Amino acid sequence: MARSSIAAVVVLLSGTVGLTSALIEPQSANNKLASIGKATVSTRRQALLWTAVSSATAFLVSPRDSASAFSNKISDKFDDRPKRKGPQPKDLGLATRTTLEGDEYLGLKQCGAAPNCFSSSMSIEEDPDRSIPAWTWPKDLGDDKQKAFDELKKVIEAYKPGQNGVDGGGFEIQTFDPVKGYLYVQFQALKNGYIDDVEFAVVNGLGDRTVQVRSSSRVGYLDFGVNAKRLNFIAIALRDKGWSAVGVDFDTHRGYALENQV
Repeated sequence: MARSSIAAVVVLLSGTVGLTSALIEPQSANNKLASIGKATVSTRRQALLWTAVSSATAFLVSPRDSASAFSNKISDKFDDRPKRKGPQPKDLGLATRTTLEGDEYLGLKQCGAAPNCFSSSMSIEEDPDRSIPAWTWPKDLGDDKQKAFDELKKVIEAYKPGQNGVDGGGFEIQTFDPVKGYLYVQFQALKNGYIDDVEFAVVNGLGDRTVQVRSSSRVGYLDFGVNAKRLNFIAIALRDKGWSAVGVDFDTHRGYALENQV
């Protein structure tokens, strides 16, 4: 998208002088947008507007990464194309967090307003389009989360890059701690190199054998079904091993499906 086109979109969405000047001065855009966001984003509807504006501006101010895809990518065809991986979020992992409503909880990060994320830290009542139930490992593994995460890791390692037209750039496990019950993986798109962050974690107190799940895009507003297709593939593989792992049903996640045209 051309710079002038993005500027027009942002001005139309925001209607504020502050955001327009942020586009004129890209080097200060992040600071200005952050201060505006703190003052204006208080509801999920407002957050939806904020996410669209932030994503459009980030396209202008974020640098391109020319690094190649992961080693298990399906093709070298687009290796010479600049990659837009996006910055790795600094707030991944288990933490005490605060919802938009001001309630504290221990768990993985919730999703923002964009339809490019799923998290079991969010209830169906809070956000039916981005919520996904936590997964549960089978009883025959007992309460041994190390065994459960060893099995989860094997399923991830057997993941097929390019399945259903997604993650052709491959994937790589970044953090694996079976003792604590945490696994973090990065999945990459082949053509433009977009990276999605996927996490699995045991949260004490949420019930025996329960694993929270989160899959989210870094760059852009829509994901065109990528996060859903990925989670569904992994969920099916785990169900074959006796796990209770609910995927993303496009009939129940209608808002997500309609926005992403899947």
